[in-house]
Amino acid sequence: MMDFSFTEEQDLFRKALREWCEKNLSLEKVREMDTKGTIPQELVREMAKLGLLIMTAPEEHGGTGADWVTACIAAEELGYADISIAVPVLWLVESSWGYVVDKYCSEQVREDVIRKAIKGDAFIGIGSTESSGGSDVAGFKSTARKEADKWVLNGEKMYLSGTEESKKWGGGFFVNARTSPAPPGAPHRGMTGFYLPMDSPGVEINKRFDDMGRMAISTGGFVMKDVKLPESYLIGEVDKGFYLTMEGFDTARILIGAVCLGAAKRALELGIEYIKERKAFGQPIGKFEGIHFELADDWAELEALRSLVYRTAWMMDKRYQEKRFTPLEVAQMISACKLKTPHFAFDVFKHVMLWFGAYGYTKECPIEMGLRGIMSYCVGAEGTTNIQRVVIARELLGKEYIAYK
Repeated sequence: MMDFSFTEEQDLFRKALREWCEKNLSLEKVREMDTKGTIPQELVREMAKLGLLIMTAPEEHGGTGADWVTACIAAEELGYADISIAVPVLWLVESSWGYVVDKYCSEQVREDVIRKAIKGDAFIGIGSTESSGGSDVAGFKSTARKEADKWVLNGEKMYLSGTEESKKWGGGFFVNARTSPAPPGAPHRGMTGFYLPMDSPGVEINKRFDDMGRMAISTGGFVMKDVKLPESYLIGEVDKGFYLTMEGFDTARILIGAVCLGAAKRALELGIEYIKERKAFGQPIGKFEGIHFELADDWAELEALRSLVYRTAWMMDKRYQEKRFTPLEVAQMISACKLKTPHFAFDVFKHVMLWFGAYGYTKECPIEMGLRGIMSYCVGAEGTTNIQRVVIARELLGKEYIAYK
């Protein structure tokens, strides 16, 4: 018999986080941040006091050593509270990529950024996307060469979350750069990971994009011109950065799945409350079957996807703790979560907006924030929809059936 229950500790954690969010991340507060286009650093420091930041890092590194099921509980609750998705984006970028950096970095990098980020005193993000591509990690053009005891980086990164936060608060990004020519048939080899502080000479934050949604967190890019980094800022092994990037994508994608579930749940609750009160033709619109059927379908799919996400988080824990599953087995399930949850959540927000009618299309209604924010995950944050399908089909058919090989 399978046990789908959470532990008592996890239930208490969810309750405490829900209470904190009700106090600090009300819909009014979320609207204020969305309008002003900023997340107060003091709010992030309050999250740190709860042990939320890079919570999967081990205790000896400043984290709480949380498992991935617990991390998904945090993601779901933050998505439920901030349906604009801005705070969840900041949190999950640090939770996933901070985890990978901490796992493979030197003690110097832990002192320079990880321990500070865990306290809310710095930002650590992912600098992967380039003008020539995002999901095609092996096609990145940024380079790194060794000169004496330094690594010299050149290139450009774009559409990154948190560039302004890293500039104001301190910190930087995990970046991948080509350090060796790719051998024939293996374009993913020859790439290396680095920690890049944003205050490094030669780094220029060159643009802030005006996104459609999640307005409270910045999106930008930067150029690297002969940026010199010490050997201690190398992440993992030389020429093996691609694998670290894939691990980072996996940890981020499972958290995205949980965030989308939380946001979709909140949208449905707001919608249910409205359709019970709003009257048309002399009765609440919740009596009409057209709304009944849509609501029932959305609720059923929410429950199904919630089981998928938490089962996948459980598999991740078994992989890391017991090596019970292979990385590719887990990656396939993670891609299923990322494939389904963003588009489902977007559909829920669309349905609820239609229930609200004209009011739902105004900025007086919180639903429009969620519609705008969730779209970022549909567009391709942490991997496009079709990339998830490629990963799933690869495991079902075998690598010899990958179209681009």
